[in-house]
Amino acid sequence: MTPSDHRSPTPGTDGPPSPGVAHPSPSRLPHIVRNVLVVALSFGLAAAAGLVRNMVIAAQFGIGADLDAYYAAFKLPDLLFTIVAGGALATAFIPVFADFLAEEDRAGAWRLASAITNIVFIVVSGAALIAGILAPWLVRTVIAPGFSPAEQAQTVQVMRIVLLSTVIFGISAVQGSVLNGFKHFLLPALGAALYPVGITLGALFLAPTLGIAGLAVGAVIGAALHLLVKVPGLLYYGLRWWPVLDLRGLHSPPVRRVFVLMLPRVLDLFVFQFSLIMTTNLASRLGAGSVSALEWGWDAMQLPETIIGTAFGLVAFPTLAELAARHDLDRLRSTLGETLRSVIALTLPAAVGLILLGQPLLSFLYQRGQFDAAAVDAVYATLRFFALGLVGHATLELAARAYFAQQDTITPLLVAIGSAVASIGLGILLMGPLGAGGLALGNSIAISAEVLVLMAILRRRWNGVGGGAILATLLRVALASAVMALAVAAALTWTQANGYGALVQVLAGGLVGVIVYLAAGLLFGVQELRRLPAALFGR
Repeated sequence: MTPSDHRSPTPGTDGPPSPGVAHPSPSRLPHIVRNVLVVALSFGLAAAAGLVRNMVIAAQFGIGADLDAYYAAFKLPDLLFTIVAGGALATAFIPVFADFLAEEDRAGAWRLASAITNIVFIVVSGAALIAGILAPWLVRTVIAPGFSPAEQAQTVQVMRIVLLSTVIFGISAVQGSVLNGFKHFLLPALGAALYPVGITLGALFLAPTLGIAGLAVGAVIGAALHLLVKVPGLLYYGLRWWPVLDLRGLHSPPVRRVFVLMLPRVLDLFVFQFSLIMTTNLASRLGAGSVSALEWGWDAMQLPETIIGTAFGLVAFPTLAELAARHDLDRLRSTLGETLRSVIALTLPAAVGLILLGQPLLSFLYQRGQFDAAAVDAVYATLRFFALGLVGHATLELAARAYFAQQDTITPLLVAIGSAVASIGLGILLMGPLGAGGLALGNSIAISAEVLVLMAILRRRWNGVGGGAILATLLRVALASAVMALAVAAALTWTQANGYGALVQVLAGGLVGVIVYLAAGLLFGVQELRRLPAALFGR
């Protein structure tokens, strides 16, 4: 399939069509794009709330030992949440939950949701208690051995508070997966916007007296809001709860199936989160502010990655799972190919924009109070290298879910292990000459390679993934982005030469970049720039 012809039943030029398909399969892109818009707008709201949170934190704390302790304290709770109740649970739970809905067995679906909720609450609570007891040793030996004893003690204090939010998030994650199983995405996405509101409240009203611990209490408040916002949607779909675990007996097979599917994904996410912990371990040895600089650079890259990559991945997954359950390989390949090309068309220019406009953007948003020009430079040094992996991170959201939709969680795990080893190894090699930026660059290289390996394996399994069309789109988008980069650089040079501040530099560069990219993209035949609006409006 070429970029100009998405109606072919064959999703790629690197393999023949599946036998027995007489007519082209209708595109699932319009349905996905419209839901992506809802989720992306919600994530955009979350991004705005996150920016406000960061601005408040930046003004009060700047980049230094206190904020290093705060971010280091999240590493273990994040690991615990992710492997027990985060993406691992969603990718295993939704296909099994969807089977009950497909059979119109609402009672069975809610019983499954009840059992999983109860199990997650018990496991996360127990693990959080153990982690809280072992926190001093974990911080001292695993998470931040480069911190001073006082910084390590502060990290332990904050971690124990944050672990409370992890328990709440565990329950919230299951309920979000339930709503996603009903293909309801708005309220779970809004939860992401309310979480930073809680931290902002903690920064404004608790941090002046509690210090950095006030932010941790705010995180607990934000987690509660993250859960409560889902309640109206759950009630709408007929929320039912039973005090069951269903580990044995009549109802146990679905629960066991969820955990069988979940185990490899748990290990996959454990590997990813452990690589982040090791990155924090390495950054703690680079001096005060290095952990914070990495965290803020990662956070800035995550804004477009979440709005684009996570939104597409979240919305596309139920559709991919449905097609996989029907063994409709043609639609599965075409849906993945169309969605991947759309993500590339949006994230590659976004990455270029972050690299060129990142420094004035960071300066405008955060340079006030304790956050000085040196802090901006430190964060930008990591952001520009994280931005190189933006396309990789965004497309990984889809490539991995293509496996999960077919209930294969082993292959992504094995590839992720190789990626984590590469990320840590490259980080160790690059942190010497590049400092914290070297750790970011190692991550970007490893993630990009992980996507390429996953797509290569899919190509063999599916007898094609539309590789020719994807590569053609990538080349056209790269050409349009290169033209855009020249225009943005010229706009930046002009605004700086005329003495304009950071806000004008960002607005002028961003506006010029969007206009030039759209014009160049249409000129170079980036069809996704036409298809996305057409899909959005149902044309």
